[in-house]
Amino acid sequence: MPEQRPLALVTGAAHRLGKAFVLALARKGYAILLHYRTSEVQASRTATEIRTLDVPVYLSQADLTDPQKIVSLFEYVDKIPHPLKVLVNSAAIMTVGDARTLSLKDWDAALNLNLRAPFLLAQEAARRMTEGGLIVNVTDVGAHKSWGRYPSYSVSKSGLETLTKILARAFAPSIRVNAVAPGLVLQSDLVSSEEWNRLIERLPLKRAATVEEIASALDFLLDNQYVTGQTLMIDGGYSLLG
Repeated sequence: MPEQRPLALVTGAAHRLGKAFVLALARKGYAILLHYRTSEVQASRTATEIRTLDVPVYLSQADLTDPQKIVSLFEYVDKIPHPLKVLVNSAAIMTVGDARTLSLKDWDAALNLNLRAPFLLAQEAARRMTEGGLIVNVTDVGAHKSWGRYPSYSVSKSGLETLTKILARAFAPSIRVNAVAPGLVLQSDLVSSEEWNRLIERLPLKRAATVEEIASALDFLLDNQYVTGQTLMIDGGYSLLG
């Protein structure tokens, strides 16, 4: 019997960096479970792209801030005829606010999706990775900065890097857990073009990353079986700035 194709689950994979990660996994031959929350059209387009690589792709819509939806997501995983080998926790939200006035709703929104959901997803994945696997958390260079406009986001990403180390110890030796921390790569609606250009000009490398450069960190973690508990900074030198 030929070896069964492994499955990779990527959250928030419809577009932006999540899409880059899911395409990188598809190019390596993984069957794909593409999770999305509201971006149904983009998810469908990304799935079509993946199918051109001649790998199976499955789609699942879920609100990961609801723990029961995470349970349901993994009930779907159990029905897919491929063993789960990779989980990439890419889904996240970046809420703007001041620490003096940030609402409890906005605080919880970021912590529930950016930190609690990866923890619950990792627990469920580990139960199914009986013959080993890889979990990759997508953090941010902001985990090491005190960004005044994004308190809940910064705290959640900092917590996710600590969680990465905790899970790496807990799940060893069969499951490796690492993180990828991108710097400036895709401009968001929260940052004006003027501010984006100013930030890029401050970088030692004087340019934003490409999505392929960020996704290559996932390729490295897939290939190097001796790395666990680490956060790979792909930031063009941003972390060097004061």
